[in-house]
Amino acid sequence: MSEIGHHHRFTSTAIILVLFILLVIVLCGSFC
Repeated sequence: MSEIGHHHRFTSTAIILVLFILLVIVLCGSFC
C-alpha cells in the first residue's frame, strides 16, 4: 500500500511540475 501511495504521490508531483513548466513556457511566449 505504501509503495503505491508513494508512486501516486510521485506521479502527482510530476504532473504538477509539468503543468508548471508548461505555464512558464506559455507566459514567456506571451510576454517575451
